[in-house]
Amino acid sequence: MSADQITRIRDFSRAVAVEVGALEDSFLDRGRSLGAARVLNAIGIGYKNLSALRSFLQLDSGLLSRLLRGLEDEGLIETTTHPMDRRSRVSSLTEKGKQEFDLYEALSNERAAGILARHKDAPRLLQAMDVVTITLSRKDIVFEEVDYASAPAQHCLTAFADELSTRLNLTFDLKQSGDPELAQMKPPFGTFLVARLQGRPLGCVGVKGSGGPCAEIKRMWIAPSARGLGLARSMMTAAEEAARRLGIQTLRLDTNSTLFEAVSLYQNMGWHQIERFNADPYPDLFFEKHL
Repeated sequence: MSADQITRIRDFSRAVAVEVGALEDSFLDRGRSLGAARVLNAIGIGYKNLSALRSFLQLDSGLLSRLLRGLEDEGLIETTTHPMDRRSRVSSLTEKGKQEFDLYEALSNERAAGILARHKDAPRLLQAMDVVTITLSRKDIVFEEVDYASAPAQHCLTAFADELSTRLNLTFDLKQSGDPELAQMKPPFGTFLVARLQGRPLGCVGVKGSGGPCAEIKRMWIAPSARGLGLARSMMTAAEEAARRLGIQTLRLDTNSTLFEAVSLYQNMGWHQIERFNADPYPDLFFEKHL
């Protein structure tokens, strides 16, 4: 890494620290630090169990305890024993705490709107922010098995179709592209995986099976803001592992040579090119991998 790159990263860090109020003794002029405000916000959005709260905020136990005591002294939260597990403790907002939470939300939204107003191309600015957020939170991305008809799956599939329409310069129709039946994308035949960061879908991949030893990889997609982090390889690996657990011995997939990043990924992961095996009008390359 060059000296210029290091300087730019440090300049960026300083700018963000100032903008988010990390250096303010009174975050958003409410009389408490950013740390205390983050704890209040996390409880307000549902992280009430102290272990989940600590994990979400990535705080050590000592600091979290001090921040919680401060909020309790202000009458903003109450901490009690978990009703179902006496070994656990949970925090909840008091009425005064709910009012403060709502005020923080309004002030934070106002600050966010002000940041967007500074740039004439808000989508470009948001895209850059997404890249930074996902890069810094890479370790928090999780793969979840979801129903092919679920909202997270449909979010990814819509983005998948839109991108292919642009890349292939046509109107990509999922139904013409070997669109699977729901049963083919769930155990015991197949599966559908979505990569998510704190609820935000970032990518998807499916295994379309029919109960036999051979199945297909379908709908492999990664959000542009999440690319360059090795997520596509991780998702393909997860799909292959899921296929093995289902007893599938061979996987096939199709793609278009225009999607050179995908072609390179498949080749580097040990897939070998085969003859056309379907009537899908969009692909011109076909691959197979024995598990």
